[in-house]
Order: sequence, then structure tokens, then C-alpha cells
Amino acid sequence: MNIRLATVEDVETLFEIRCSVVENHMSREELAEMGITPEAVREMVLSGDYVVPVVEVDGRGVGFAMGEVPEGFVFAVFVRPAHEGQGVGRALLRVVEEEFARRGVSEAWLATGAEESLRARGFYRHQGWTDAGVLEDGQMRMTKRLG
Repeated sequence: MNIRLATVEDVETLFEIRCSVVENHMSREELAEMGITPEAVREMVLSGDYVVPVVEVDGRGVGFAMGEVPEGFVFAVFVRPAHEGQGVGRALLRVVEEEFARRGVSEAWLATGAEESLRARGFYRHQGWTDAGVLEDGQMRMTKRLG
């Protein structure tokens, strides 16, 4: 497993990974309706305000995360289904958390589905994140102290 920061050349791979997931699946069209387009993601990667680690296995991108540094917001953690349960998500989240802490973020937050049956909530709890209320859109807000 190789972890590195994404470049603009990775944008297509990021979309492939994002659209491959089963839980919280979204199509490219649905993402575009939310303003998540290749152009928007390129700008995020280039801005310096986001940390975007990618995990590669045998030279192929299998997972990525996105964290918005100024807000301390973990925007995404996605892993191709064939690579779930292998530590990819944990490694990606750790890179984002460490970069947040290095850049002065003392508390990070994320939003995930509020249903207890969702694997994501259990995953984040296992990584030390705690429930911090429900957001207006019905998602669970979770937080973690860093540093």
C-alpha cells in the first residue's frame, strides 16, 4: 500500500473510486448536481486548502480522502469495495488528521449518515470520532480532538 497526496492527474481516479462505493453511492450526475465536478475537484487539489491523500495498491488508486483544512472538515473518505477492511480508510483518515493537526486544527469534524446501521458511523467511532449532533440535512455530525 502506497499513500501519497493527489495531483490534478488523479481527478479521474478520484471520481472512479467515489462512484464505485456501495454504501452512500452517488453517480457522476448526482455529484455534479451538488457542484462536485472534475473542475471543482481540480481546484480543490490545487488550492492548498485541502489535503487529498490517495492510497495505491499495485499502482492503482483504491481509496482517497479529502479534508478542508481551514474548516477542519473531513469531506470524504472512500475506498473501492474490493479493498474494504484492509486498513485503507484508516490510513487515509490518519493522513488527513495528522495534516490538520500540523496546520493548527485542534478539532476536526465530518458528516455521515445518521442511521446506526451504516458502517461509516462505526468506522469513525472506532477511529476515535464522537457523535456531536444531527445536522440540518439529517446527517450525523462527528468530531475528534486532534494533537
